[in-house]
Amino acid sequence: MIDADTAIARCADLVETARRLGADAADAVTRAEASESVSIRLGKLEDVERSESESIGLRVMIGQRSASIQTSDFSRGSFEELAERALAMARLAPADPYSGLAPQDRLFAGEMPDLGLRDPHEPSPEALREAALEAEDAARAIAGVTNSNGGSAGFSHSVAALVTSHGFARGYEATGHSLSAGVVAGEGSRMQTDYDYRAARHRADLPAPAEIGAEAGRRTVAKLDPVSMPSGKVPVVFDPRVGGGLVGHLLGAMSGPSVARKSSFLLGKQEDELFDPAIRIIEDPHRPRGLRSRPFDGEGLPTTQRALVENGRIFGWLTNSASARQLGAPLSGHASRGGGGSPGVSASNIHLEPGTLSRDELIADIADGVLITSVFGQGVNMVTGDYSRGANGFRIVDGRIAGPVAEITIAGNLLAMFRALVPADDLEMIHSVNVPTLRVDGMTVAGG
Repeated sequence: MIDADTAIARCADLVETARRLGADAADAVTRAEASESVSIRLGKLEDVERSESESIGLRVMIGQRSASIQTSDFSRGSFEELAERALAMARLAPADPYSGLAPQDRLFAGEMPDLGLRDPHEPSPEALREAALEAEDAARAIAGVTNSNGGSAGFSHSVAALVTSHGFARGYEATGHSLSAGVVAGEGSRMQTDYDYRAARHRADLPAPAEIGAEAGRRTVAKLDPVSMPSGKVPVVFDPRVGGGLVGHLLGAMSGPSVARKSSFLLGKQEDELFDPAIRIIEDPHRPRGLRSRPFDGEGLPTTQRALVENGRIFGWLTNSASARQLGAPLSGHASRGGGGSPGVSASNIHLEPGTLSRDELIADIADGVLITSVFGQGVNMVTGDYSRGANGFRIVDGRIAGPVAEITIAGNLLAMFRALVPADDLEMIHSVNVPTLRVDGMTVAGG
């Protein structure tokens, strides 16, 4: 697989080709990844996968007209053809007054920070197999587990590079390790399934495979023989496994392109006190070994740590250059790029700061409520903030976990939910979006 220097050189070659053929401005992004995974089921090897992919995307601009195109053919002849096709598309595209590269004086400059994104150790296929087997064995050893969906272990190595026609040329490499296990408990109509999964940049940051497997087994057995619960308005407690989704909805509503399309429930509310003043939500793109750490954004702007929510208010909109121009908003360094196409928007390494109560203390005064451990369905309206999801979890009675519940619906409005959020103190920094256990009073639960 190519390294970062080669990726930068290829991008620079493609941008130069586009400029020579008539582009007023251009940028190119290269993505490359090599990955390997091993899956075990019932103690036997089920699957071994090895894949490698490389692609390069070109965006060209002629005046206020632009077009994007992508290829996995890196030959010089292909670059000529790609640039010509992109330019032909741009000439036919409608003018967009907001398109264009990021301002040159705002581009990232200086030394690249050492974010520790690359683990020099690449596990062998044998090591991956042993890890997957250990995870599944530990899950199957939990009393009550009756079958297995398998254990898996994986490793990936990726490269990203961005070059623009106005002077930006940087790239970086990263690795990823993963472990998972999923099992079945019970028989016939009693069957339940669950899993555990972890990912990290460095293998040393993952739990032991046996810990992953045992947790998968415990979660699955705990779900046996669920019941429904009466309908009504009750306190709802979100396990960290699902609580991060609430922050994800907030980030979606803060997206500059969504705001520009008027498809955000936060429109006109950027100055409102949306959260309790004690709530802080932090973004840290430079977290060492972070799953979404990055030194620059998808347009070459520097990234920075900031509070996205503080004193009850959001900091503003997450913008790329186009949405910033359309909204008259500041550039925030949140542009994102895939293999091709125009920049989107994404945030990096988010966490909601912990509160002062333990999880037990957080639920101690709940006479009747529910702890949610999984949600499903697409019932979130990003224009109004209305929230309605199918859910499973555990009923809370007199401040204690009373037993599993399933096939219920939880509903509310995200604005009211944000204002009612109370966090516990059990934050763990293990995902790209991390939250402690969260309590939201006054939600509607519909049971059987």
